[in-house]
Order: sequence, then C-alpha cells, then structure tokens
Amino acid sequence: MAGEPYAPGMPLALTVLGTASPHPAPGRPSSGYLLRGGGAEVWVDAGFGTFAELQRHTDPARLTAIWISHLHADHSADLLAAVYGLAYGGLTPPAPIPLYAPRACGQRLAGFFGRPNERFLSGVFDFRPLYDGHTVRHWNLRLTARAVAHDIEAYGLRAECQGRVLAYSGDSGPCGTLTELARGADVFLCEADIDRHREGEQVHLTPRTRGRRPGRHGWVSCS
Repeated sequence: MAGEPYAPGMPLALTVLGTASPHPAPGRPSSGYLLRGGGAEVWVDAGFGTFAELQRHTDPARLTAIWISHLHADHSADLLAAVYGLAYGGLTPPAPIPLYAPRACGQRLAGFFGRPNERFLSGVFDFRPLYDGHTVRHWNLRLTARAVAHDIEAYGLRAECQGRVLAYSGDSGPCGTLTELARGADVFLCEADIDRHREGEQVHLTPRTRGRRPGRHGWVSCS
C-alpha cells in the first residue's frame, strides 16, 4: 500500500510527495501525499513544493478531493500554487474540487489575493470545513477526520477502502486520538520531528514519543 506503484484496482495506494519540515530542502518538498483508491484521487496536505510533485503522478484537474490537516504553511502553502495552476494556468478542473480543511482555509487563501472572501475561487474549490468526526465518501474511499493535539486546529485522517485502512497523524502531540486513528489500520503514517530543540513540545511527536502504535503491517514514520 504505502510506497507501492499505483495500479488501477488497488484498494489503497499512497504516494509520498514530500516530508520535509518545517521548511523544504533541495529535492525534498514539505509534507504532502497522494492517496488513491476506490476510484478516487485525493491530495492530502499541500506543503511547500508538493504541487509540482503532484503533477509527476497525476493531472491536478483530475483530483477527486483535497484534504488539509491544518493550516501551518509546511502543510498548506502549496494551495496557493494550486490556485495559480487551476485558475490561471490551464489546469482547470471540470468541476470545483472539494477542499476539506479547517474553516479558516478559504479566508486565508483570499487574503493572498487581497479579496474579502473565497467566493472568487468558487470555480476551482468547493470549500468544506473539517470538524472532529467529519466523514465523507468519494466513490469507494471513505475519509474520516479526527481532532488531534496541536497548537492550532488540526486533524488526523483515517482512510478506508475495500477493507484496507490507512491512518495519518498529521502534526500532533501525544494524544489518545492517535491510538483510535491507528487501531486496526494496515499502515499508520506518523509524522515525527527529530529536531532536538523541539523536544518536550506537546504539539509534535518525536520517534521516541510517538509510542508503539503500528498498524497491522507497521507504520511509516515521516521525519
């Protein structure tokens, strides 16, 4: 599932677009993933540089949805690149792409363009706010958001398709929700920060503090 080449008919496939935090590095974009399964293609988190990487694997206009865990720039900044590509760069989607994100996302994007609200993007994005327990199904792919422990509104993700489960922590400190997200998952994608200067923070995990929460076939730790 994680890291496997995608083939039509696979229950779930995860392509890592980037893992660098808190800033991108040469050849290494910030956090972002392409999740595919059940006929759906979902861009999960849009950190710096991930929109370019996304285009290596799919046409952004074909995206079924975009799912953003929280609005820190290393997980969301390339939504701005997506606006330029989808609205002005010839990558126009056939219909507005559902964008699941914390409620302030639309207003944040509008601010970059000096607009009072996000309505000018209605031909590109269909803004849909996340909340704890939010669940949506696209084709045969079910996405569930759970609130996690961070210093702003933030969510982890549980993706289910044809009996396979992938869980994603997003940015989070230690909390019981992560155990619930990972329970019974085939893979738990867990972001862990290895910067010693940030040890002791309760808003990020480290390889040591992430605990022992692997899925049925293990975890993928993104540091």
